[in-house]
Amino acid sequence: MRLRLVGMIVLSMAGSAMAADGLTSPYRDQAAREIRALTQQEIADFRDGRGMGLARAAELNGYPGPRHVLDAARAGQLPLTAAQLRTVQGLFDSMAQHAQRLGGQILREEQSLEGEFRTGRINEADLRARVARIATLQGQLRAVHLRTHLETRAALTGQQVRRYNELRGYSGDSGHAPKHDDQH
Repeated sequence: MRLRLVGMIVLSMAGSAMAADGLTSPYRDQAAREIRALTQQEIADFRDGRGMGLARAAELNGYPGPRHVLDAARAGQLPLTAAQLRTVQGLFDSMAQHAQRLGGQILREEQSLEGEFRTGRINEADLRARVARIATLQGQLRAVHLRTHLETRAALTGQQVRRYNELRGYSGDSGHAPKHDDQH
């Protein structure tokens, strides 16, 4: 009987501790962030125009990313002609410029949205409008990345796309290169 009582007390104390931990917010350390809704990595990625996985639909279906193509070419693992190298570098530079511009706009909109919450001035209509602007910008950013994968693939031969997929570790159906014209 005593053992059972001690067991119930221990379980009760453990349950209280677990309940308290369950109430502690995982966001508690984020209050000092520049933009509380985003991690430092996300902020840096938006500023730098990085892909953030936005072009996975292209990447995993045989549409190479320009940065990875350039990295593979510079490492001597993916032979490109001088013209292809210039083309892919141009695609990457253009994408980076557009992505950084859109990323900066997204960060400003996120900061503005957060500012409205901080001051307590936000209302339903303003919330919807701000979130819609952010969603539109995020869609534009994703389109920039996806379009660049599309354009990069068009600059490569089918054999180069297959080699790229091998280098990236894609095999079988999850990264195959669809039929592609080898005449470039």
